[in-house]
This record gives sequence, structure tokens and C-alpha cells, in this order.
Amino acid sequence: MKWRRAIATTVPVMGAGAAALALSSYRHAMARAESAWQDVASRAEPSGGNFDPAMVVKLPEIAQRYFRRAIAPGTALKTCVKLEMQGRFLLGDKWSYRTYAMRARQILRPPFEFVWIPKMTSRFLSISGSDALVAGSAWTRFWLLGLVPVVNAGTSPDLVRSATFRTAMEGLWVPASLLPQNGAEWDQLGPDMARIRLRHVFPEIVLEMTLAANGSVREVSGQRWSNANRERVFRLQPFGGSLSSDATFGGYTIPNVLQMGNHFGTDEFLPFFQVGVSRVAYL
Repeated sequence: MKWRRAIATTVPVMGAGAAALALSSYRHAMARAESAWQDVASRAEPSGGNFDPAMVVKLPEIAQRYFRRAIAPGTALKTCVKLEMQGRFLLGDKWSYRTYAMRARQILRPPFEFVWIPKMTSRFLSISGSDALVAGSAWTRFWLLGLVPVVNAGTSPDLVRSATFRTAMEGLWVPASLLPQNGAEWDQLGPDMARIRLRHVFPEIVLEMTLAANGSVREVSGQRWSNANRERVFRLQPFGGSLSSDATFGGYTIPNVLQMGNHFGTDEFLPFFQVGVSRVAYL
């Protein structure tokens, strides 16, 4: 794998000056991620009132079922959240991957902005950095041991489009963001299946969600603009996964154990993102 070659060829020959420069670059990037985090927090909008089940009585039954479980009556409708999570990150594809233990924190304002700051470890290896979409710009930057770049992708239309999908799907952690007053359109596709259109982003994003009888989300999927494929070219391809339990934080009942990945529903599916949410604070 590329990161293994990077360690083998870069670390042994890196002099003290080069190592100091690499560490400085890493620290600068992490400081930028922290600053972006604060920028997102500063744009957390005041509450759009409090939730009343009467607000959703004209929606399809599937949407009513979702919101009546996801938002307790009287809860302030907030659309920005800070989360802490832990779990596993599978780096690679279905045929060749390495498993990392992961801890991460994230600020999320769907479907517009997020900053995700993880640390992933596997034996003596450690990968850290950030993934973000902030003020219309996106980046993915990670380092091995704070010295060797693994990914250093700056903003581009492709990356912004891909990151916007991620932000929209993670709106499940911010149920108020999926209310019609915040731009979501709901349709019922079957007894337990919903389609959610987010027309206030371009191109529009369409999510499909499967609910349990009690309103818990059990699956979510959509077509993500991504280059996570053998050709390494950006195109629409299925992304999604399963959600096995939920928990309540500040009046919101949200998925807290999930497994997500590229090529959902195909033979290439790898649930590379396997997390449990432990701490949640709505802003």
C-alpha cells in the first residue's frame, strides 16, 4: 500500500531539518482545522422555535414516524451539533484493507459544513488529520505519525460535492436539519421507506431511509459523488449502511451505532466507517 512505501522510503532518510519542517506543516494544518471548527460554531443559527408534533402532521406517515421519535415535543430546533465518537476505520477496499482503532470529534451543520478530526491507530502506526467542508471549501488532509502525508487534497468542485453528500447524510445526527422548513422534501416509497430530497444544495442530494416500526432509522443510502473506485475517477456511486441502535441527547434521539461505506448494496461494499457516538451537544 502507498502509506507503507511512504514510511519505508521517507522516515529513514528524513533529516532533523526535514522532520521539523514536516511537523510544522502538520501542526499548521491542525491549527487551521481548529480555526475552521470555531468558524462553523460561530455560524450555528439561533433556535428555529421548539418542536411540536403538529408541525409534521401534513407530511407522509413515514416522515411523521421519524420526527416523532427523533425530536421530543418542546425541544429547541437546532441545526448544528458537536459529537465525539469511537470505533474502527477500515483503510483500503474490500479486498485489501487495514483496520484502525479510531477516536474522533466533529462539528456538523448539515448540509453545509463539517469538520471531522480523528486519530486512528494500528499497532505502532498512527494517522491523524482532518476532513472538512467549511464556507464552500473542502479538504482531506492526513499524516502518518504527524510527519508523512497520506492524503493532502485541497478544495475542488469534486471534493466539495462529495463532502456535501457526507454532510447531508450525517444530518441524521441533526434531525431538525431534515424538517421541511430547513429545505427537506419527504416522500413515502413503501411501508417503511422514505425518500428525502435536499433541493437547497446543488446538485440536489437524494437520500433513501428505512425505518423500524418505532421510527428508528435502520438503513440510509444515496448516490455519492466519489472517486473511491478502482478507476479512481469521480462519479455517482452508492454509499450507505446500517444503523443498529439509537440514543437520546438533549431531546434528540439519533443513531449512535452505525456502519457505513462506499458501494453499499453491491459486492464491493466495505463498511469502512464503524462508529458509536458517545457525546453530543447541540449548539
